[in-house]
Amino acid sequence: MTTTEHPRRGRGRAIGEGVTWAARWSLRLILVGAGAVVLWLLIAALWSVVLPVFLAVIVATVLWPPTAWLRRHRFPPALAAATVLIAGIVVLAAMVALISTSVSGSVNQIAASATTGIQSIRDWLAGPPLNLGQSQLDEYIQQATAQLQQSVSTIATSVLTGVGGIASGVVTALLTLVLAFLFVKDGPRFLPWVRAVAGPGAGGHVAEVLRRVWKTVGDFIRTQAIVSLVDAVLIGAGLFILGVPLALPLAVLTFIAGFVPIVGAIVAGTLGVLVALVSNGFTTALIVLVIIVAVQQIEGNLLQPMLQSRSLGLHAAVVLLAVTGGSTLYGIAGAFLAVPVVAAIAVIVRYLGERIDERVAGGAPPQIAPPLETVATVAATPGEPVPDATAPDPATDPPPGPDTDPTPDPATRTDGPVPPEHEDAAGKE
Repeated sequence: MTTTEHPRRGRGRAIGEGVTWAARWSLRLILVGAGAVVLWLLIAALWSVVLPVFLAVIVATVLWPPTAWLRRHRFPPALAAATVLIAGIVVLAAMVALISTSVSGSVNQIAASATTGIQSIRDWLAGPPLNLGQSQLDEYIQQATAQLQQSVSTIATSVLTGVGGIASGVVTALLTLVLAFLFVKDGPRFLPWVRAVAGPGAGGHVAEVLRRVWKTVGDFIRTQAIVSLVDAVLIGAGLFILGVPLALPLAVLTFIAGFVPIVGAIVAGTLGVLVALVSNGFTTALIVLVIIVAVQQIEGNLLQPMLQSRSLGLHAAVVLLAVTGGSTLYGIAGAFLAVPVVAAIAVIVRYLGERIDERVAGGAPPQIAPPLETVATVAATPGEPVPDATAPDPATDPPPGPDTDPTPDPATRTDGPVPPEHEDAAGKE
C-alpha cells in the first residue's frame, strides 16, 4: 500500500532543526560582529589617515561638478582640478578675512555691552526675589576667582593640548587638500581600476556600490548646503535688522554648523542668542530666540523632509543618533562625518537587499556596466587547456552581429552558486 502523505516529524526533530538553525545563524552573526570590531579597531588605529581620506572625499564631491564642466571644455584633468581647488581656497580665505574684519570691528562694542550686561545681572540678583546683598555677590565672585586660580595648571595643560591639536589640524587640512586634488584629477579612473583588479563580477558589484555611495554623499552635501544657506540668510537677516553685532560672522557660523544636522543648528542658534543677550539685552535675545526657532521649524518640517528624503532616505532619529555617536567618539569631526558615513552604510544595506530580493524572486540581477560574469561548470578535456568558466559559450551565445545585441540577456546571467541543473548537464558531458 502506497500513500503520498509525507511522514510526520516528531517534536524533538522539529525542535532540533530550529536549534540547529539558530546556532548556525548565531555563529554567523558572531563572525560578522568580530569582523566589524576588527574593522573598527583598524579605523581607530589609522584615524590620522582615515580622517583626511573621508574629508577629501567630501571635498571632492563639492569640487567635482565645476571640474567636470572645465574638463568638458577641453581643460586637462590636472589643470581643471588645480583651478577649481585654488578657486575654492581663495573663496574660503576671502570669507575668513571678511569674518575677521567684522569681528575686530565689533570687539569694543561687545566689550562695552558685556560690561553693561554684567552690571544688569548683578542689579537683578540684588533685587527681588533673590535679594542678594553686595557682600554675598563679592563672596561668590571671590570663590569663583579662587577656583579659577587653582585651575591654572589644568588650563595651561589644556592650552598646550589645544596648540598640539591645532598643529595636527593644519597637517590634516593640508593632507585633505592634496588628496582632494588627486581624487578630483584621477577620480574617473578609479572605478575601471576596481573592475580590472577585482574582475568583472565582484568588481561590478563594488563599482556599483561605490557609484551609489558617491552619488548619495554628493547629494547630501549639496542638499545640506542649500538648507544651511537658507538658515544663514534668514537668521543673519534677523540679527542685522535687530542690530545685533557680529551678524555676518554669526550667519557664516550658522552656515558652517548646518553641515552637522540638528546639533549644529542648535549650537549656532545658542551662540546667537547669547551674543544678543550680552550686547542688546533680554528683549532682543528673546526675539532672536523666536526667529531661530521659527527658522528651525521651517528647516525641519519643510526643507529637510522635502530635500533630504530624496537623497538620504534616513529617519530623523537615525540622523540624531548618528550625530550623537559620532561626536561622542570622535568629537567635531565625528559629528560632521556621522551622517555621510551612515548614509553610505544605508546604501550598502539597500544594495544587498536588492540582491537578496532578486535571488529570492529568481529574476535577473541589476544592470551593471560592464555586465556581471556568467558562472557555470565547464567540462575539461584531458590534455587541453582549461576552459574559462566566465567566457561566453559559442553554442549558446553567438558573437555580436548586426542582428544581435552585444549586451548579454540578463535572464541568462547567473551570479553566485551554480544552479543544480548546470552541474547535472556538466556531469553528463
